[in-house]
Amino acid sequence: MSALVVRGARLVLPDGGASSPVDVTVRAGRVESVAPAAATAPADADVLDAGERLLLPGFVDAHVHGEAAVLDEDVQLAMLRQGVTSVVVGQDGVSYAPSPAPGEASGPGDETASGLHDAATWASGYFAAINGEHPTFRGGSVADLLATYDRSTRVNVGYLAPHGTIRYAVLGAAARTATPAETDRMRALLTAALDDGALGMSTGLEYVPATYADEAELVALTGVLAARRLPHVSHMRGYEDKAGPAFAELVRVARASGVATHVSHYHGPAAELLGYVDDAHAQGLDVTFDSYPYLRGCSILSMVSLPTWLPIADVDATVAALADPAVLDRLHREHFPALADLWPRVTMAAVPTGAAAGAPAGEPAEDLTWAEGMTLPDVAARLGLAPAEAAVRLLVATHLRASCVFAQPPTNSPESVRALLRHDAHVGGSDAIYAGGRPHPRGWGAFARFLAEHVRTLGDWTWHDALTHLSTRPAARFALAGRGVVVPGAVADLALVDPDRVRDEATYEDPRRPASGVDDVLVAGVPVLRDGSLTDALPGRPLRPGAGVPLA
Repeated sequence: MSALVVRGARLVLPDGGASSPVDVTVRAGRVESVAPAAATAPADADVLDAGERLLLPGFVDAHVHGEAAVLDEDVQLAMLRQGVTSVVVGQDGVSYAPSPAPGEASGPGDETASGLHDAATWASGYFAAINGEHPTFRGGSVADLLATYDRSTRVNVGYLAPHGTIRYAVLGAAARTATPAETDRMRALLTAALDDGALGMSTGLEYVPATYADEAELVALTGVLAARRLPHVSHMRGYEDKAGPAFAELVRVARASGVATHVSHYHGPAAELLGYVDDAHAQGLDVTFDSYPYLRGCSILSMVSLPTWLPIADVDATVAALADPAVLDRLHREHFPALADLWPRVTMAAVPTGAAAGAPAGEPAEDLTWAEGMTLPDVAARLGLAPAEAAVRLLVATHLRASCVFAQPPTNSPESVRALLRHDAHVGGSDAIYAGGRPHPRGWGAFARFLAEHVRTLGDWTWHDALTHLSTRPAARFALAGRGVVVPGAVADLALVDPDRVRDEATYEDPRRPASGVDDVLVAGVPVLRDGSLTDALPGRPLRPGAGVPLA
């Protein structure tokens, strides 16, 4: 097979400096050799002039909501312009698979002949504002879903088996603990998902239906992971003032099952949070976490604004409940008063209408898309409502598919962000959500911001630290063999980074601007970004534990 030589690149050294220029020869999807720069190349080789830019192993986004978006060229460009070549989806316990195959159930809440609920339809509606709608997948196994990423995108896609989806497939929207028999069925679905290539299991313990899971259920499921040395990746049962008890729960589960634990989008007061991690390490537990370099988060408005005593996992039932005067009275008496300080911190990100909001064909739907980019109090003022009433109006109009960006409490400070990312248990994750007219900019800028702000400007990391946190360590966390290094035999997912020019360009006002400073990227040795533009190649593959790029 023909070769590609990346000529005159500099590699990052353990001391944080850079090597003298080298030529890196790539063949059959892997690094064939690394040698001092020379004037000649193999006769069968193409040459990519690095111009003494840094050659880094492609970054692994450890937490991203891209299972639908990764098939969009604009999103691929956003990822590659930051040097991201692999993403881990299936986050927060909710995604499309496993679920009965199309035709085996007619809609969410219906059961198949095998007794499983249509989890794919449910997840697509519930997390529409987070995961989007996959263009082709309508149900099936994890293997079926992974097949949709095989040479159909420019980046590699790994998948976590989502606990909430598995739970819904077995229990539907039941707001209760699982029986032993139901737990056994969940274990069987998880085992099949891992057999199909899932990288671990995610839980969203703050989301319905996972919030109804008790520790016995979590221990039973994570025991399956522990036997395979795969991680439990968790959106904890709470953050900020709830972080202590939430982290303690994960520690108890890890101690009981032996599972490796990874905490999603860890944020808040760093001294407290890192103390929990260090204590877990002192107990011999394998704990890591990801974080992103911003002080605002993003989620579905229903999770931010509604209590779990509403049947949020059943979208139709919740929308109906929000039209019930008794329910609204209870919300205004018991729940909404505690959110008075939250409303000014909420800015609408996605406010879909019509079919995008789940409205049946031909049914009129209120169009509130003008609210995207506005704070909730400003939306309320335009509607002539109180903020809590405006939130309900948005939820009903969008069939719970509205999402929002929200400023986190002041305990999540710039100093906390910096302290968290300096910790040895940290890996980079964007937590990117790509839906809506005003999404969070982290999907377009998180990894570039890590490099521009925390390497070049603040010095929190050396360049070697950056490749460790953004590539080597996440590759190890998810057992992605052959990734995260630039050595002979490694998978040739490579990014050329201009250390003086790399920076994030996306802002909250203009969130879809691609980053600058990464203009050339290879995936499996194939150029997918050349001079800042996408090529026509689609070498992305589904990632499986221990698997590199197949050489066939």
